[in-house]
Amino acid sequence: MTRDDTDRHDRTAMNARIGFIVELARRLHEYGTAAPRLEDVVNLVSARLGLHCNVLSTPTSIVMSFSDPARGDDLAEITQVVRVPPGEVNLKRLCQVDEIGDQVIDGRLDLAAGLRRLREFGQARRPRGWYALMVASFGVSAGSIAAILHTGWPGVASATLIGLLIGLINIAAIGRPSIAAAAEALSALVATVVATAIAVHVMPLALRSVVIASLIVLMPGMVLTTAVRELSSQHLVSGTARMMGALATLLKLAFGTVLGSQLCAVVGWAPTASPLDVVPAWTEWIAVPAGAFAFAVLFGSPLRYTGVVVGAVILGFVCAQLGGMYVSSAFGVFIGGLVIGASSNVFARVMSRPGALVREPGIILLVPGSVGFRTLSFVFERDVALGIDTAITLVTLLVAIVAGLLFGDLLVPPRRKL
Repeated sequence: MTRDDTDRHDRTAMNARIGFIVELARRLHEYGTAAPRLEDVVNLVSARLGLHCNVLSTPTSIVMSFSDPARGDDLAEITQVVRVPPGEVNLKRLCQVDEIGDQVIDGRLDLAAGLRRLREFGQARRPRGWYALMVASFGVSAGSIAAILHTGWPGVASATLIGLLIGLINIAAIGRPSIAAAAEALSALVATVVATAIAVHVMPLALRSVVIASLIVLMPGMVLTTAVRELSSQHLVSGTARMMGALATLLKLAFGTVLGSQLCAVVGWAPTASPLDVVPAWTEWIAVPAGAFAFAVLFGSPLRYTGVVVGAVILGFVCAQLGGMYVSSAFGVFIGGLVIGASSNVFARVMSRPGALVREPGIILLVPGSVGFRTLSFVFERDVALGIDTAITLVTLLVAIVAGLLFGDLLVPPRRKL
């Protein structure tokens, strides 16, 4: 074999490794991996495959520069820029991508087969019944949150109905960019108008709580939490961009709600203040598991780990409630984040699967998305003082949950990057 043939072979082998790493990063981003973890995974896989990689991940792009350590310098030989939309958590796909990465690193799967399996995810069709299941999950999650907020049985029923309507709107937005861009504002508008109509013409409701429960799935609480965690770990570009994206979502939700309120005022729908019944306290312990199952569906949980996901949601909620009962709500959120963070690392160590299966659903009832929504709602309503007070609460809860997750990592150091 001539020197040119050898160089060509080396270049082909390097391109195969880079192609696999780029596709791996793309899929991890698509399925909701935060910047610090994605960059750690890319660096680890690159080192295992004999490459050096400098990687920068943001919510809408990934930049990777590759070099061969055998050359003895850090000058990049190949740089890849990948433009990607903001990812959404899909636990099943995340587990599958993690497994493929492990198999390639261990030599149980060659690079070509691993790359082919990763690319198949982008071509996979949704299973039959997926759309109906997603719409039902929107309804169940909204009704469950309404019960947790003690809105009363009419409020639970109304939130469930509105949740189903919002689920239909979000399903209609799939593959339709013009609808997707306005989906949050449209959902908030529909939720406000329908809830007000029910409160005026059918039965009294705790209007604000019903609207918040109906929109809970769209609240960017997870995004806000991830943004603060990225900022705290010095991933400033990604954290700032993600924070602005969450703020844009909150603005659309708040604007949709205000627009709905103004339309109702124009037609003369003004709910009257009257004493409202609340659901019994025991319903909370039915609502939490029901909501946990709904979130398991919305997060795309693997069937075999559904119990883990549901248990994580319940565990986080119980820890937050107990902590808040004896100290303060912020301390309860901190305790919930601490327990979930440590538990996710224990799960990753024992099961050799991503700790995100515990971490992401475990904090869903802790994240303060609804607080951010109320903050902007008060500002739109010109109640700036109350908006500032609520904003302080939002920052306190964000700091508490991020601190809890970081202390959880200190208590049980993570061995797996995901």
